[in-house]
Amino acid sequence: MANPWRGDVALVIDGQSHVMRLTLGALAELEAALEADSLMAMVERFESGSFSSQDVLALLRAGLKGGKCGLSEDALYHAQIEGGPIAAAKAAAELLARAFTVPAA
Repeated sequence: MANPWRGDVALVIDGQSHVMRLTLGALAELEAALEADSLMAMVERFESGSFSSQDVLALLRAGLKGGKCGLSEDALYHAQIEGGPIAAAKAAAELLARAFTVPAA
């Protein structure tokens, strides 16, 4: 079960619910994968709406890795995400937001 206080975000992939989390290590890998100058530059990319589908996939991969999910990169590329690309983008944005904010009580 996803715990927003830990920064968890749930996403259903191929009919199975996965808990994603951006650990510090996952954030460092994400920053490198997105070739972002800083964490804030990465956040601003999503806030401004100037992100790509590759950005979304990179965020999901990092979150799945941080959540200790064994789903391979290839499996993610070919997966059916419940809610489609829009749900994937929302989950990615929520994952990034939860890494830097405390959820409302």
